[in-house]
Amino acid sequence: MSNAAGLEAVARALVAPCKGILAADESSPTIKKRFDTIGVESTEETRRAYRELLFTTEGAEQYISGVILYDETIRQSASDGTPFPKLLASKGILPGIKVDAGAKALAGADGEKVTEGLDGLRDRIAEYVGLGAKFAKWRAVIAIDTTRGLPSDYCLEVNAHALARYAALCVEGGLVPIVEPEVLMDGDHSIEVCRDVTERTLALTFGELHRQRVPFEQMLLKPNMVLSGKDCPVQASVEEVAQQTVSCFRRVVPAAVPGCVFLSGGQSDELASAHLSAMNRLGPHPWELSFSYGRALQHPALVAWSGKSANVAAAQAAFLHRARCNSAARDGSYTEAMEQAA
Repeated sequence: MSNAAGLEAVARALVAPCKGILAADESSPTIKKRFDTIGVESTEETRRAYRELLFTTEGAEQYISGVILYDETIRQSASDGTPFPKLLASKGILPGIKVDAGAKALAGADGEKVTEGLDGLRDRIAEYVGLGAKFAKWRAVIAIDTTRGLPSDYCLEVNAHALARYAALCVEGGLVPIVEPEVLMDGDHSIEVCRDVTERTLALTFGELHRQRVPFEQMLLKPNMVLSGKDCPVQASVEEVAQQTVSCFRRVVPAAVPGCVFLSGGQSDELASAHLSAMNRLGPHPWELSFSYGRALQHPALVAWSGKSANVAAAQAAFLHRARCNSAARDGSYTEAMEQAA
């Protein structure tokens, strides 16, 4: 199989019917915040034990196609000594890796950020491939501030350029790139403003990906949904979110892209499932509409676990429930009754 065919096969496998991606790539500061909420100290061992809980959940492979790992996690092993990438692969789950170095202040643009991590990326990709990674992820962060006219074109352009450079290096090195330009939901802006910014962001990003010779068939998009700002006094309905998101994407996301794996971005567990399900009910679409959730897949499991080995089975049951709900959302069949039944 050629490199191109192999990458396209991985991209398609990640958005296989009824499946989606678990984002378990929280940075050390982020997972510390999550552990703080349950009163658990964030150490290398507690982080390893928590990730093992998720990765060894029996039956999760029915709903989870891939897992995005953090640099620390891809080097860790289960308690029986099996490296995490090998453990996941044995269940038919593709291991992935977060490769960016985080969003930093953008010079000359107060309040805006650019994601760093391109230096040395070619060599890091080669190392991650050797560790078993099949795909990668890079996140850009786009803030909306209507009073200051943000985001600026400058911010959108430099982040699009960096996303495309990352994606081109991934394709060259044998990893499927997941491109994540996240328009944040922080603020009091309307859903119409979010749609406008999302459309601008995606149009510039795909233009840059095309200029930098990234084959759309060999990548995935990890976008935000088109939502009302979280402080907006008028919150859009589930149906409006679905309609605005799908109509926006039809304007700017090329049909050659195998799938869009949405981030949950501050939504509640149930709302993230409901929005995705409503979008899929509007299909068929040119691309698969799937999920790449972190908190919206993990939160109930994290609370159930609370750092106690005696709670592992309960935590795995909570994780499996959320995975099952989001699997149902993949074909538009998720309902509130699924939550009540659980």
